[in-house]
Amino acid sequence: MRVLIAGVGNVLRGDDGFGVEVLRLLKQEAGGATGLTFYESGIAGIGLVQQLLDGYDALILLDALDRRAEPGTVFVLEPDVAGLSAPGRAREPVDLHQADPEAVLRLAAALGALPRRVWVVGCQAACDELGAGLSEPVLRAVPAAMRQVQNLLTTLQAAARGTDGSV
Repeated sequence: MRVLIAGVGNVLRGDDGFGVEVLRLLKQEAGGATGLTFYESGIAGIGLVQQLLDGYDALILLDALDRRAEPGTVFVLEPDVAGLSAPGRAREPVDLHQADPEAVLRLAAALGALPRRVWVVGCQAACDELGAGLSEPVLRAVPAAMRQVQNLLTTLQAAARGTDGSV
């Protein structure tokens, strides 16, 4: 099983660097784990789409989100992969220099590069001030996000072994 874990965001804009920070720590923890690829996409979506062209069984995107929740709230979202490639969605414009995760997923789906399983592990941002680091609530959410990623990886591994039919 090949899994791409991608950190999205701008480390120079406060909480927008959440995904990159979680990615960095996960990569440190994983050591040389087989089947995992860690990719920092920053804010340029085209690089992530190009990485997906290598072919993966699953994608876990790490990103700061605005879901109008309490800052530091961690979300695990599973986008509708089939809906991303629905007729008409591919015609929506995508800015390849600053593509948000949904736009990247739509483009990857249109190219046939989107894995069958996709999750977004995100955190409600508090600020995106230029030059600021992660805010306290978002910094405190990093370990929870890492646990969510580990849970997803455990579920994927169990499904690959055939011990869990839920994936």
